Amino acid sequence: MKYLARFWIFGLLCLPLLLLFSCSDQSEVGQDNPPAETQATRVSVMTVKPQAVTIHDELPGRVSALRTAEIRAQVNGIIKKKLFEEGAVVEADTPLFQIDPAPFAADVDAASAVLARAQAELVNAKVKFERAELLSAQKVTSDEAFNNATAAFAQAKASAAEAKANLARRKLELSYATIRSPISGRIGQSFMTEGGLASSSATNALAVVQQIDQVYVDVRQSSMSLEALRETASGAGMGNPEELPVKIKTITGKPYSQTGRVLFSDIFVDGATGSLGIRILVPNPEEQLLPGMFIRAMVPREVYAAALLVPQEAVTRDPSGKPQLIIVGADKTGMKRTVELGPLVDGKYLVKTGLAAGETIVVLGQERVQDGQPLDTLPMQASPETQS
Repeated sequence: MKYLARFWIFGLLCLPLLLLFSCSDQSEVGQDNPPAETQATRVSVMTVKPQAVTIHDELPGRVSALRTAEIRAQVNGIIKKKLFEEGAVVEADTPLFQIDPAPFAADVDAASAVLARAQAELVNAKVKFERAELLSAQKVTSDEAFNNATAAFAQAKASAAEAKANLARRKLELSYATIRSPISGRIGQSFMTEGGLASSSATNALAVVQQIDQVYVDVRQSSMSLEALRETASGAGMGNPEELPVKIKTITGKPYSQTGRVLFSDIFVDGATGSLGIRILVPNPEEQLLPGMFIRAMVPREVYAAALLVPQEAVTRDPSGKPQLIIVGADKTGMKRTVELGPLVDGKYLVKTGLAAGETIVVLGQERVQDGQPLDTLPMQASPETQS
């Protein structure tokens, strides 16, 4: 107990000295070593510049040929020859099938003989008419004889005209024995072979020729999208918005090398779906698009002459879920600002309100930024401007 009492007495005597040294150390820290200043946060930034942007609706569509001709017989007969190769390109007026021409040639010869007889009768009737006319003028013959000669001459002329028309008809049928292509294009499968009976009343075509160096793509778009396109195009000072190019994606989803143009839109809206039909004309020089193929068309929905796009990663959300950006001020400090976003265009948001052209925003590192905090800015590598 005696030693314990001495220990407590010694501790009480040393306590003032320890407090004195502690105060002295804090005083020296405050005078000679001031606290370090707040360091600037390093972030990546970009300056927003306006650019022309077109927003598209990606719509499914079906390809159809520019022109389609069903090859049919105009006369009846047996097919002697097939004059084309299936899948080949044929020009207009190219012979495709040859029907046996012998019966039609015989009809032409018969019609020619009838015409020759009618022309001979016409010559005879003309001579009789001229003689009767002369005698009638001299009061040598009766009026009845003159009238009979006049009627016979008129009848001979009518018979000759009829025979001539019949000959022309027979020659036309002979020409129809050679079935030709009415258009230029690619011909498909032959549905009739040599020895088959071609009939002008048949319901099935002998073959089909399609012109596909240009094709139609038929899609259906919401009427609201068309109205939005007209409104934004008017605001951008553009002309007819339906003249904007239409991008095409193939059946595999790859971009097609050619762009199309809208030919027309339907004049009525489907009451069940609220959509209207659109026909697009697309060049097809390599015949990559085939009739009946399903593809996707990027039909313009909105156009902006000076849109502001920001990277998707630059947008953050406040606790209520509203989108916001960190704006870099002239004093190199960050400030959060709520914005209104539009559609996503190639990984970038279109900002409708809350941002002005020429302002600088934080793209990377915004999670470390507080309002008014100094920033150490590094320019972000700019990506090529693209349009959707």
